Amino acid sequence: MPDTRRSRSVAQTFVTDLLDGQLEQWLTEDGRAGASVVDIGGGTGGLAVPLAARGHMITVVDPSPDALAALQRRAAEADLTDYITGIQGDTSDLVDLFGPGSVDVVLCHRVLEYLPDPGQALTDIAAVLSSQGALSLLVAQRHPVVLSQAVSGDFALARRTWADERLLDRARVVDLLTGAGWVVQAVHGIGAVSEHVPERHLEGPDRFTELLALEHEISQDPTFASLAPWVHVFATRG
Repeated sequence: MPDTRRSRSVAQTFVTDLLDGQLEQWLTEDGRAGASVVDIGGGTGGLAVPLAARGHMITVVDPSPDALAALQRRAAEADLTDYITGIQGDTSDLVDLFGPGSVDVVLCHRVLEYLPDPGQALTDIAAVLSSQGALSLLVAQRHPVVLSQAVSGDFALARRTWADERLLDRARVVDLLTGAGWVVQAVHGIGAVSEHVPERHLEGPDRFTELLALEHEISQDPTFASLAPWVHVFATRG
């Protein structure tokens, strides 16, 4: 029987499973059953829906009204409208939207690398988190982006990307967080192998599960983590 998770990529599934486990551990240590979660740039609810299904209260903050409309439709289809709210905005609006110290967890996935001032964005996020609040951060890494652009034949773009020292990678993300007083709890490379595996290799029993297991096993190896298209960091305020 085909794996039911095939509707999502191995990398997407790994991120969701990884975050679910990290939140469960964080909540257990904090003595709570569920969290108030803000998903910045969460769009149509790729993370919001599975996390809401686990009992978390999710507010998606996104600048796109079309994405937020799609989010509400998706939440209704999953019978999760009581757990998911959509608000138009971005990182600079967080304090005005939620107030200081009012949020348990912030998700910032594939957003930070597009912002003109990542450091300010992390400051804005910290301002709305409770004193023991947590951040789930997923960012694209500079080196794999350069490689992907070069392999696709756009050498000029790859050179411009390589020359842009503002772009993020594992080391710079960790430095930004620790320099701002965050405590980094875990760092994982995402998609180091799975994003290079052709879809045809996933046909057959247990193939998806085996690749997902491999992705998990190599995700904290420094070499594989540096080659992964994305890096995921789970950090706390204290």
